[in-house]
Amino acid sequence: MNRDVIASNTPTPLNILLADDDADDRHFFDLILKKIPIPTRLATVEDGEKLMTYLSYHLKNLPDVLFLDLNMPRKNGLECLSEIKDDKKLKDLPVVIYSTHKHEKDAKLLYNQGAHYYIQKTDMIELTKALHYVLNQLVINKFTRPTKDKFIHLLDKV
Repeated sequence: MNRDVIASNTPTPLNILLADDDADDRHFFDLILKKIPIPTRLATVEDGEKLMTYLSYHLKNLPDVLFLDLNMPRKNGLECLSEIKDDKKLKDLPVVIYSTHKHEKDAKLLYNQGAHYYIQKTDMIELTKALHYVLNQLVINKFTRPTKDKFIHLLDKV
């Protein structure tokens, strides 16, 4: 994904898509993004079916990164991740798993399916640090996937 720079040397905002069925979590995520010194634009969807519809309608203007909750109605995060990575038009979209639970067994499967990072929902302070770190890493590394040992973002590494 290419990051353009506006004439004033201000980076263009990262276009972030959040797929999460919990309205409070979506609001919390938005508040946290506003605390991070990286310019962003946030769009949200409430379930896996709406996510896939959103992506199909925005193929020419995909988000820079998708934050994907695993436990959603209609189509869960793993099903969505699988569809995204199997679609030649979507497969390069960076996907960050954003979930309440963190399980090593799931992490291996999610990494093998092509997710970039796996972060756990937590309190505002820790999550602000985690999102800042992950967004920074994505920008610095030009949205390439990290190695497996850096996949699960551990908050004590921040």
